[in-house]
Amino acid sequence: MGLFDFFKKKEQPKETKKSNILLAMPMFNNGETFELEKVTDYLKNNWNTSISDVNSEGRIVTFSIQGETIALATMPTQIPWDDIEGTAQYAYNWVSASQDLKNHNSHIIVTLMSNKNSELERFKILTKVLSSIIATTNCLGVYQGSQSLLIPRQQYLDSSDALKTNQIPLDLWVYIGLRKGENGNSAYTYGLSAFDKLEMEFINTKLDLEEMYNFLGNICAYVINSNVTFRSGETLGYTAEQKIKITKSKGVFVEGESFKFEI
Repeated sequence: MGLFDFFKKKEQPKETKKSNILLAMPMFNNGETFELEKVTDYLKNNWNTSISDVNSEGRIVTFSIQGETIALATMPTQIPWDDIEGTAQYAYNWVSASQDLKNHNSHIIVTLMSNKNSELERFKILTKVLSSIIATTNCLGVYQGSQSLLIPRQQYLDSSDALKTNQIPLDLWVYIGLRKGENGNSAYTYGLSAFDKLEMEFINTKLDLEEMYNFLGNICAYVINSNVTFRSGETLGYTAEQKIKITKSKGVFVEGESFKFEI
């Protein structure tokens, strides 16, 4: 039995969760922002998305998609540079982020405010809205502080297309940190908590960084897509013979508890 077959029995029933706000911030130079009609047209034509309850007042626009209320608030100022610079240190997907963003002088606060859908569906809606803003503007990229992500424009557009084939654009939702150390390589996730899941870590393993990245990426996508919940003491593997132990303990690179994979 392979990895994903093993965990099919672990799929959890969907439950009504408390409301959690989702936030993301597209950034611009030259005081730019979005045009509502272009964004909504892109949502309709590229994502086949129905939009209702459109309201505009000053710098704030609200509308609804699938029962979710989305607000777009234009902020004619830079995101606090300490936030950008701190996240940019670990943005291996955007090594020039600090240089590219140092002169940005406006951003949009994109907010999903209600919670009538699963977290998976809400992140899909957020991604469609953000890609529609990016595709119709000169947006530099997106800052998602809650996931410790800085995502450049083209990466966002390329990765968001995964939704069209029912795949998970994991790099837009979860940060996978990679660390080299004297006693081995480590990796961790940052962002699974938004899906009501524990973060995951490899600590001081012999695996190379690419192996850990791919492993965590595959597991995260499956956990999110199938609403899987691990239990401490279980094992997993890509084959019947491979047994990777899962333990729950205090996080090393993340706050609170995390699941550790022991190889």
